[in-house]
Amino acid sequence: MSQADFKQLVRSEYVKCAKDPVYFLKKYCMIQHPIKGKIPFQLWDFQEKTLENIKDNRLNVILKARQLGISTLTAGYSLWLMTFHQDKNILVIATKQDTAKNLVTKVRVMHANLPSWLKQNCVEDNKLSLRYKNGSQVKAVASSEEAGRSEALSLLVLDEAAFIEKIDTIWAAASQTLSTGGQCIALSTPNGVGNWFHRTWMDAEDSINGWNFIKLHWTIHPERGEEWRSKQDLLLGPSLAAQECDCSFITSGQTVIDGLIIEDYRENHVKEPLERRGFDSNMWIWEYPDYAKDYVLSADVSRGDGSDYSAFHVLEIESMKQVAEYKGKLGTKDFGNMCVSVATEYNKALLIVENNNIGWSAIQTIIDSEYPNLFYTSKDLMYVDTSKQLTNRYRSQDRNMVPGFSMTAKTRPLVIAKLEEYFREKSVTINSQRLIDELFVFIYKNSKAEAMVGYNDDLVMSLAIGLWVRDTALRLRAEGIELTKRSFDYFQHHGTIYSADDNENESWKMEVPNSEKEDLTWLIGK
Repeated sequence: MSQADFKQLVRSEYVKCAKDPVYFLKKYCMIQHPIKGKIPFQLWDFQEKTLENIKDNRLNVILKARQLGISTLTAGYSLWLMTFHQDKNILVIATKQDTAKNLVTKVRVMHANLPSWLKQNCVEDNKLSLRYKNGSQVKAVASSEEAGRSEALSLLVLDEAAFIEKIDTIWAAASQTLSTGGQCIALSTPNGVGNWFHRTWMDAEDSINGWNFIKLHWTIHPERGEEWRSKQDLLLGPSLAAQECDCSFITSGQTVIDGLIIEDYRENHVKEPLERRGFDSNMWIWEYPDYAKDYVLSADVSRGDGSDYSAFHVLEIESMKQVAEYKGKLGTKDFGNMCVSVATEYNKALLIVENNNIGWSAIQTIIDSEYPNLFYTSKDLMYVDTSKQLTNRYRSQDRNMVPGFSMTAKTRPLVIAKLEEYFREKSVTINSQRLIDELFVFIYKNSKAEAMVGYNDDLVMSLAIGLWVRDTALRLRAEGIELTKRSFDYFQHHGTIYSADDNENESWKMEVPNSEKEDLTWLIGK
């Protein structure tokens, strides 16, 4: 082959690669296989279609199963953009810097193994970035509120987007940098519902946000069958396997309440309130007071920093049905007065207010109003002492009792466990969509139950407190009342249960209902 023919061939190949990223990756790119080492990037059919889909759309959200090579595919697409286009600025954001760095490493491996006539000259090459002389670059950063800010981006890659903390803030800032035509690829396995990735995916499916959605189920891989899927259940467990393989949002994440249970409540119990009350319309009412029933109002007071809400629930004690709810940003004094007003309306309901931090301000307002049925907690114990938790208007005189519910490191796990128990057994009736939304993002994080970053759990915690008190203090009181009723019933039908005998020799015998006598001398050691 003459030199002229060779140059023509190179020129032709260069044009083919520049026009078609699939052709470029399949023919000239190498990848690092964990076992086989460096091998040609032989794309599966589903990978080819995915890459063509990405290329043709500006905003792409990809819901994927594990180990489909989509991160590698994204790295290849990034390399293609940098190689054949000038001044392409590509940013990879992941929940950890190492995760973002891995994608840049894949770009670097592919670049290093390109033929010389395709390879661009590097002016910067390190673990976190690769920059070409033509002005194109790719760099990796960990998630932070500043990530992607003040940069004009050609491509933003959100790797494992469902797991990125503060992604709402990140996207709000980064999306502005894409406004001139930049692309975004948000790819992830599911991680629960209600987060940014889940909302973006659902809105894309409903065609209301302009995102192109791509779903890659495990069955799309030609080398995977039912045997492989069954093995994943054994390796990962059914719940995690459903998340990692089946792209299941409901079973994914570490929600405190099982996702399937929450979904059942959402589908079968949630309903619109009869009335939305208050200047902010944030008090929702599903049932008006029934004066033959008893109620409990449990409240969680806002910290006052503007990041959370004050919230309360009204529950009918016998049936454990949610009849009213509030979530808003009232001042503590106004919130305390509102609690008194609503509790009074619901038959002077037992009023429970968490007494941590700013909660004391609302509690003082309630005390000043002389509300007669405020809940008190035992002062001498770090956990709830059910024997002392019988609340009445006189408890304020008891030095061992403090007003409100004390949430401590010891009581919190018990309260959360009670919440989970009620939902698992479906013993509580929930009507509120707001509460269901919070439950979907109420997760275990470092073994602690709390809302995902950027979300609130005010309704969840106020409900949990109400369920705990109802099932401890109120249950004890109810059992005491029931025991008293049974005793009176026994007296009515059987007469007195003890009578002294006139016979001195049988004075230590007790008369029992069947007219027999039981010797009681053992009581005094005779």
